[in-house]
Amino acid sequence: MLHQLSAGRIASEVQRGSLRVRDVAEAVCQRVGAFNPSLNAFVDFDRTRVLQQADDIQQRLVAGEQLALAGVPVSVKDNLWVAGRPATCGSRVFAEFIAPRDSWSVARLREAGALILGQTNCSEFACKGVTSNPLHGATRNPWNPALTPGGSSGGAVAAVAAGLGPLALATDSGGSTRRPAAHTGLVGFKPTAGRVPHPWGFPDPTQILNAIGPIGRSVSDVELMFRTLAGHHGADPLASPCLPEAGAPAARIAWSPDLGLGYPLDEAVQQCLENSIDRLRKAGWQIEEASPQWPASLADTNLMALQHAGLAELFGVRHQHDPDIFDPQIAAQIEAGRSISGAAVAKLLLTREQIVAQLAGFFEQYDLLLCPTVPCEAWPLDQLGPAKIGGRPAGQRGHAVFTPLFNHAGVPALSLPCGFGAQGLPVGLQIVGPRFADLGVLAAAARIESLLGLDFACPMLNLP
Repeated sequence: MLHQLSAGRIASEVQRGSLRVRDVAEAVCQRVGAFNPSLNAFVDFDRTRVLQQADDIQQRLVAGEQLALAGVPVSVKDNLWVAGRPATCGSRVFAEFIAPRDSWSVARLREAGALILGQTNCSEFACKGVTSNPLHGATRNPWNPALTPGGSSGGAVAAVAAGLGPLALATDSGGSTRRPAAHTGLVGFKPTAGRVPHPWGFPDPTQILNAIGPIGRSVSDVELMFRTLAGHHGADPLASPCLPEAGAPAARIAWSPDLGLGYPLDEAVQQCLENSIDRLRKAGWQIEEASPQWPASLADTNLMALQHAGLAELFGVRHQHDPDIFDPQIAAQIEAGRSISGAAVAKLLLTREQIVAQLAGFFEQYDLLLCPTVPCEAWPLDQLGPAKIGGRPAGQRGHAVFTPLFNHAGVPALSLPCGFGAQGLPVGLQIVGPRFADLGVLAAAARIESLLGLDFACPMLNLP
C-alpha cells in the first residue's frame, strides 16, 4: 500500500518513473479523508492544492529536474508558514492569519520536490507538552485514541504514525520533535541549533532554544529530509555556514538513565531502555555509565523562564485586554512571565552558557550520550501529564525533563524507538552528540535501529 512506503522508496520510484506523483497524492488525500477526522492531526488540508502540486512536480521531473524528495508527502507544523494557507500557531490570536510566504524550510522542501500536504496541529505557540488548543481542539494518539501523542508536535507525529505522509516538518524548543516521536514509535530529530535556518515566520518566545527538525518512521527517511534542510541564511542569528560532516564512527559512548539529576523513570520504561543498552553491549558496543556535570546553579534556575518571559513580552498586552482567547495553561505562562525579572532571565542565560561549556567538556571524553527521551508511556488525552512517574508525584513537567537541557546546549539530539512499555506503547531512547555532529548522531541511530531490529509500525498504519 502506498501509505506504507518510506520517503526514500517514494522518491526513488518517482525518480525512476515507476510511480506517478499524482498516484502518491491521491493515496495520501484518501488517507487523510479517512483517518484525520478521528485523529485531528491536520488542521488545514486542501485536496485540490495537493493534487495540483503533484502535477507540477511531475512536470518538473519530465523537464529533467533532479529532485531529492520527488513526490514525497510532507506535513508542516502549524507554527510554520505555507504560502497562501492559514497558519495559526494553534492560537485564536492568529485565527485569521494567512501566511504571506513559505517558511525557509518549507521553501527548501519545495525546491527538492516534496509534496507539501498542509498544517498539523500543535499546542498554542508550541508551548505545551500535549497537543490541544482552544482553536483546533486536541490531537489523538494513533496507537490509542484515548491517549495524547504528546506535544507540541502532536499533529505531526499522529500524521506520520497513521500513514498520512511519511515525513513531518516540526519544531523543537524543549523536546517537541523528540517526545511526541517517542510516544508514537517514530524517529524525531532536533538538529544543532541553527543548522536548519529559520529567518522569518511567527515571533518565537523561545527563539534561542528552538530548532526545526524532521520526524519520520525510520532514521534513513529522517536523514534524507535533514540533508535537504541543512543550510545557512544570514538573517537567522543562530545559523552557521558550517556544513554537516559525518566524522568518525562513535567509539566512546556514555549511558545515563537519569542525566545525573535523579530524574525518575517508570519501571517498565527503565527496563526497556536497560534491555536496549544490554543488547548494544552484547553487540560489541563499549558503553560506560556516565552523566554530564551540570552547573551548580541549575538546581535553583527556572529553565522555563525564557519561554514565560517571551510569551509575556509577545502576548502580554493582548492577554490583559482579552484573556479568554488563550489556552488557560498558556495564559498561566504569560502571567508567570510578567513576574520574571531581567535578573532572572540574565541568570538563566548565564547558566545556559555554563551548560554549553560543561556539555562540550563531556563530549571531549565521549562521542555520544544515550539517555531516556521520556520517562513514561503516553497518558490520557485530558491530562497535561501523568500523575506519577517512577512512583513519585510528577507535576506538569515531570514527563518533559530529559529533553530541554539539550536545547539549552544547542546540540543535536534524536529520539529512536527502542521497545515497548507496560501498556504496550512505544518507548524512546535519546541519542545526543556534540554541536554540529548531526550526521554522527544519525549514523549511530541507524546502527542502533538495525541492531534492535524491532517493528514500530502503528496498528493504524496497517489499516487500508
